Amino acid sequence: MRRMAAPTERANVGLDFHHCPDLSRSLRECSNSGYDFAAFPMTHPKHMREFIEGKSVKKNGFTRSDLLLTSQDWSTYIVGKISPWIEMDSDQEIIRRNSEKALDQEFKYASYLALPSVIVPLTSGSCVNLARYLYHVLMTGLTNQIWIRVPMKAAKTEISDVVANVDVPEDLASVGLDTWEWWNKLRSVCGTNKFLGLAIVVPADLPSEEEIDRWLGEPIKCAILPTSIFLTNKKGFPVLSRAHQKLVHRLFRLDTQLMVSGNTRHEEQGFVSYQQYLSYIYQAMPNLDPVARFAKGYEDYLQSPLQPLMDNLESQTYEIFEKDPVKYSEYQRAMHLAILDRVPEEEKDSKHIVLMVVGAGRGPLVSAALAAAKSADRKVNIYAVEKNPNAVITLLHMKNELWGDAVTVVSSDMRSWDAPEKADILISELLGSFGDNELSPECLDGAQKFLRDDGISIPESYTSYLSPLQSSKIYNEVRQSRLLNKPPETAFEMPYIVRLHNKRTRSTVLVKAQPLFTFTHPNRDSVIDNSRYRCLKFDISSNNCILHGFAGYFETVLYKDIMLSIVPETHSDGMFSWFPAFFPIREPMYLTQGCTIDVHFWRLVEHQKVWYEWCVTSPQVTDIHNPNARSYTIGL
Repeated sequence: MRRMAAPTERANVGLDFHHCPDLSRSLRECSNSGYDFAAFPMTHPKHMREFIEGKSVKKNGFTRSDLLLTSQDWSTYIVGKISPWIEMDSDQEIIRRNSEKALDQEFKYASYLALPSVIVPLTSGSCVNLARYLYHVLMTGLTNQIWIRVPMKAAKTEISDVVANVDVPEDLASVGLDTWEWWNKLRSVCGTNKFLGLAIVVPADLPSEEEIDRWLGEPIKCAILPTSIFLTNKKGFPVLSRAHQKLVHRLFRLDTQLMVSGNTRHEEQGFVSYQQYLSYIYQAMPNLDPVARFAKGYEDYLQSPLQPLMDNLESQTYEIFEKDPVKYSEYQRAMHLAILDRVPEEEKDSKHIVLMVVGAGRGPLVSAALAAAKSADRKVNIYAVEKNPNAVITLLHMKNELWGDAVTVVSSDMRSWDAPEKADILISELLGSFGDNELSPECLDGAQKFLRDDGISIPESYTSYLSPLQSSKIYNEVRQSRLLNKPPETAFEMPYIVRLHNKRTRSTVLVKAQPLFTFTHPNRDSVIDNSRYRCLKFDISSNNCILHGFAGYFETVLYKDIMLSIVPETHSDGMFSWFPAFFPIREPMYLTQGCTIDVHFWRLVEHQKVWYEWCVTSPQVTDIHNPNARSYTIGL
């Protein structure tokens, strides 16, 4: 059997056993059918224990011996299932107290066996006492993952019990049957934790697309596929409907493990046919787009924003950016148009123009400028200005081996360089994921002194965008961050660069991004002030939303109608140079239909630093994040 792990190159599928007379034999059968792991009940139903004065009245062991398997098998291939009769939130005290003792006993045995995961069923919204216990377990240094088993939607029997003989209301939350609300209450009470995940049960009748999307923003560790949802094809093999296949593909993209549950409905083929079919549809998934291929392995991984003014970038960082197939081709198109506008056809043989590439790095924009001049059939002189002395070495080699005398390499900070002549076109790629977060405004304001009065800046403008975000995964990543010698709030008072993946993507929380701050170059204001403040309002159109923070994007106009964008609605196809930014809030905020998010955002500037501050004032009020740059600054 293969080790239990998130799928990478193949589907990772487990098998759910409702009862198991012979554990070793069942595990062998599971392995022989191609499954990667198996879920077994922690105890047999007949071992329903009763506790008197803290001890079980049963004299024999309450479950099977650990000697049935090796310790490696227990810790690698077995998922434990908590007894279904346990009612931690029963109205009857004797049942509740007995359940507490039994649950504690089973969790301690799971820890003793070092099981990788334990499945806890959640059957209603009455779960506060269960959540309290799980919170206690999570705080004691748990090594097992806790998977909360929740149906994607309430079963028909549950609905009929509550609203018998009447039409089912659209708002199931009003009658306590919105299963996402069950989960949200539990994880909110016991504290959002990376060891707490979902084992979601997929129904035959899928919920709406909006409800599915809501679930896909949660930390789904396993999707349980009952055999009853499978159809039978003409050859007698199990298959899924197109809608279910689409859902499974989306779950695979989140590295979700699958688990087949229930009696086989295809006796001739047996359980192996379910595993083979799920492996087949994994291999049949559509290919990733260029951005997703580039980002593979970086999904939901928090990175600190670059600070190119304070730090010299490494060669590897330059190399990654230079692989973008879109950015430099669009820059070249922009330079081509700008060169043609500066040199009319009748002057092309007599007029030279000056291009200055500031922040030249290892030279991709210089090469693009030369290619643009060649395609325009115009004569240019190019200055490549770069402050990183290590990158300058590369620029000098490029000049000697490829560019020749058309390029002059300048080793200097653009803000302090004394240019020998004025530039017709000033070119830069100083933009960060939030537009201005790598201090492009301050750099270009300092460099515009050597641009002609009628000169062209590429880019000519850029705008940051903001959108509310729901992502338990990313919030957990921030929450688990521990910065050395820093107070606890520090992790929530700084932006991150992150490839957004396990998030809610449609409607509700990720509403359309709105523009925040715009910067234009050259900046001809008599007094240049790059500080900014704005309040944005986002209307929430649906129920059941959690605000974890804000996603940051940018859009830039390079020249005329040539643009680059990482804003979801206008994203430049195939461009992967920038992942979005993320600005967290300390406490997740529950949102209801019709409410409005009011977020206030500041960009503040002092002599040696720039920083952001942000807060929410509706529907709840938070304090200012990062006041007076106490946790994060961008150094000038």
